[in-house]
Amino acid sequence: MAVATYQVHAAVISLLEGAQPEAIGAAVTSALCASEEDDGPCRWPHNNALILTDDVAVLRTVFAAPACEEREVRTRIRSALRSSNEWEVVSDRSGTLTSEERMLAARLTRTQQQSNSASRGVSGD
Repeated sequence: MAVATYQVHAAVISLLEGAQPEAIGAAVTSALCASEEDDGPCRWPHNNALILTDDVAVLRTVFAAPACEEREVRTRIRSALRSSNEWEVVSDRSGTLTSEERMLAARLTRTQQQSNSASRGVSGD
């Protein structure tokens, strides 16, 4: 099993009139977690933080993925960000994790490992 690395993807988004800001994070989550063949935990644990200002929204998606899957995760995030006519992507790029985001990513990974163990009936004790 590959070791997960912690990453952040940052996007600046212009919301069009009537847009639901929370739909941005929902689109990203759907792109990263939705799977026809698996109803278990999300393959790539992540968290979407949306910061709203007067003019734009800033989305920071913290995720954990093996280095060999980082490109796939970012491709899915970019595709999700461009999947709606409710907003326009001004920019998006890889970012630098803050110390808080690094701690969050570690918690996301631990939570997924616990969930995977529980679904297999493995006890952590």
